[in-house]
Amino acid sequence: MVVSQGDNKPVVVEQDVECQARDGVILRADVYHPADGGQYPVLLCRTPYNKLTPRYVSDARAMATRGYTVVVQDHRGRYASDGEFSWMFRDHTETHDANDGYDTVEWAANLPWSDGRVGTWGHSNASWAIWLLFSAQPPSLTAGLASGMCQNLLDLNFGIFETGRRLEWTYMMAADARRKAGDSGGPLTPAEANRRWTEVERGKYIWWLPLGDIPDDVFSTLNTQLQTYHRAQNAEFMRFGEIHDKVSVPTMQITGWWDRLIGTVDNFEGLTSSGPEELTDQHRLIIGPWGHDPTDFSRKIGPVDYGPDADRRYHSMITRWYDYQFKGYDNGMADEDPVQLFVLGENRWRGEKEWPLARTQYTPFYLHSGGSANTVQGDGALSMDAPTPDESPSDEYDYDPRDPVMSLMRADSQAAPVDQSPHDHRDDVLFYETPALEEQLELVGPVRLKLWAQTDGLDTDWAVRLAIVFEDGLAMNLTYGIMRAQYRNGYDDAQLLKPNQPYEYDIKLNPIGVLLKPGQKLRLYIASSDFPNFDRNHNTGKPYWEDTELRTAHQTVLHSPAMPSHLVLPVIPSATT
Repeated sequence: MVVSQGDNKPVVVEQDVECQARDGVILRADVYHPADGGQYPVLLCRTPYNKLTPRYVSDARAMATRGYTVVVQDHRGRYASDGEFSWMFRDHTETHDANDGYDTVEWAANLPWSDGRVGTWGHSNASWAIWLLFSAQPPSLTAGLASGMCQNLLDLNFGIFETGRRLEWTYMMAADARRKAGDSGGPLTPAEANRRWTEVERGKYIWWLPLGDIPDDVFSTLNTQLQTYHRAQNAEFMRFGEIHDKVSVPTMQITGWWDRLIGTVDNFEGLTSSGPEELTDQHRLIIGPWGHDPTDFSRKIGPVDYGPDADRRYHSMITRWYDYQFKGYDNGMADEDPVQLFVLGENRWRGEKEWPLARTQYTPFYLHSGGSANTVQGDGALSMDAPTPDESPSDEYDYDPRDPVMSLMRADSQAAPVDQSPHDHRDDVLFYETPALEEQLELVGPVRLKLWAQTDGLDTDWAVRLAIVFEDGLAMNLTYGIMRAQYRNGYDDAQLLKPNQPYEYDIKLNPIGVLLKPGQKLRLYIASSDFPNFDRNHNTGKPYWEDTELRTAHQTVLHSPAMPSHLVLPVIPSATT
């Protein structure tokens, strides 16, 4: 992958440049442009996270030195911009972001330092705004880049409140809300809020019962939106699949194997399958060995160093795309396959024609045991052989929401590769593991678990995790998924359970891309909690935000010939077979 070209131009910054939206509200942006006063393509980022955040300043300056006019604008109602802020966890038809995006693109195209062409950039929430901008089809938009943003919200939260991340995020977002409201009763900057949350508040509020009764002032003026969101966990607010056929420009999308929002790949798949045909071959997708943090697209994440080829800089990937789209540089992009994957274990970039890979062989790996798959010392097994009548048909454990299986994650509640051994002793976790592989096994693509299970409660959760076990015994997570049992028939058809009745659950895990080598193993974990990554199921069937009861549930995972629980893995046949 060739790095971006550029001219290392001196840069001037115009601060708080005003853009008037169609309803008269003033949106303010900082504009970075080469000091020569020339006209250049515009790269636009609209963000709710403060345009003065160091990562925006650093990336914007770096891109401007390479011959771009870079605009970083505060969202309506955030920081320097006027108006009332509406967050992303509501129907996008209720926000101003599509219109604000359209108005800002056309405003940016007419800046004195613009050549009339506009592209987008921005990660996570900024890319949520980019998708709404795409739907508005501003005529000056010429190409797009969106990273770290999935197609559907329910592919991120699985219909369950993300207690750790969402409370931390809301507390951080409330700093600016508090400042604007003149409320000095809490932190007034994101940095101060993040520090106080980690050091003081987190250990109190993630355990609060009920969550809906956390004092109103903790989240300042954002509390009303948070309370509304509590009551809509099974609602799909994003629905970017409805926008794919409206995207009228080539796009680049970037994500990582441990990105919580790796559903980014579904946007690429949707654009190439249902977007305008004339653009099908022009869209691009990058999946690296990274998490959700765009400031850390580096070679080492967690316990494994993936080598120097894994290192990337976000601003370099952006400018490489636009050097190709806007400047016609011969940077190798024209000759690359549209999908660029960094396959873990192979530890190199590889081009593919599509996502998912057309040559994928979706292969069942069945659960087996002698009835004692509990703890890492148990007898759970995973193989391509179907269960037989002479083996135990089930495994059992008790799930106590007072003592949940704690999430192994980054300090900021983001997913990351982590040593899984802290849970090896827990008898409320079932372990199913392949023998040490005799041949390499490549898995690239979507993963599902077809789970047969029962509980004595009216509702419960099934939390699953897939890990690679290295030759030295290190078990490192590759992907995860969770299902709240009441959503087994769909998020729009919630139904409580009949206690002690077996049901089949079709659980979606995030996609993977790994080459397992001889001597390594694949391990599946099944539990009923992953907290605070996801809120604890109280096992009562009552709404979590108002329920103070925590009930222990007796769980049974079934793997008989009649109820053959199994993983469906995306096996990629080797070139020699």
